[in-house]
Amino acid sequence: MVNRVKLSIVTQANDSDKNSIFAHQNAIQMASYKRRGYKKSKQEEVASEAQVQDSQTAEVFSALDSGASKTEAWFSKNQRPILGGIIALAVVALGFFGYTEFIQAPKEKEAANELYYPQRYLEQALEPGAAKDSLLNLALNGAEGKYGFLDITSVYSNTKAADIAYYGAGMASLHLNQYQDAIAYLSEFSASDDLLGALAKGALGDAYAELESYDKAMASYQAAIAHADNEFSTPIYLKKAALLAYQINDLSKAKSLAEDLKERFPDSPESVNIDGLIGLASK
Repeated sequence: MVNRVKLSIVTQANDSDKNSIFAHQNAIQMASYKRRGYKKSKQEEVASEAQVQDSQTAEVFSALDSGASKTEAWFSKNQRPILGGIIALAVVALGFFGYTEFIQAPKEKEAANELYYPQRYLEQALEPGAAKDSLLNLALNGAEGKYGFLDITSVYSNTKAADIAYYGAGMASLHLNQYQDAIAYLSEFSASDDLLGALAKGALGDAYAELESYDKAMASYQAAIAHADNEFSTPIYLKKAALLAYQINDLSKAKSLAEDLKERFPDSPESVNIDGLIGLASK
């Protein structure tokens, strides 16, 4: 799933079953050695400790990844009201453009209406079992005489709808694994809205992480955290930043971010099992 940090969690989760098997086999061997009065060598003790630690690490990341998957599933499910609400605000905001009543205001209204079609394609693409790639391409490029997000950014440039279309184009590209395009479009988004701005900066972090540009990914996650302090986006990007810091072996930052998440948002889904990450980063 996209909007997630490119970590080695999946591999670690897959390895957890293998590590459990190895740990079980090792326990049987140890019992046999004890019955025969066998004393393990130093090398064997080190190998055994490493297997146990690897198993514990895999279990922690598997649990953390499960919470992240639930969060991202919630976001996909609620993409429509989030983006739809912003578009509604853009339409309401037209009343403030009195100085361009006869030129800009009609253009703004027309552009906002055109957003309906690509927005709908994007919503459909995120539904389970949908023809994802096909619908995302329709959202980007339009169909049947209707504009896509990219058309709106050019035909209705300098409008609020065009700004929102950059966000939509960025998210569609991210889901298509077109990370460079996602970065280009999301960078054009003004990010003035608190929630949508935080999500756009966080999506930039996801794109950079997929490209293994970890410094830029971390900067984007921290920008998302700083952009708006709320109970939805802030814990998401605190957790992603903490996991990324752990992956790049910045253990002090990983611990600090994880502890910040636990302290500020103890009841959030992202805080579930966060103690495991704190423990790993403390070693």
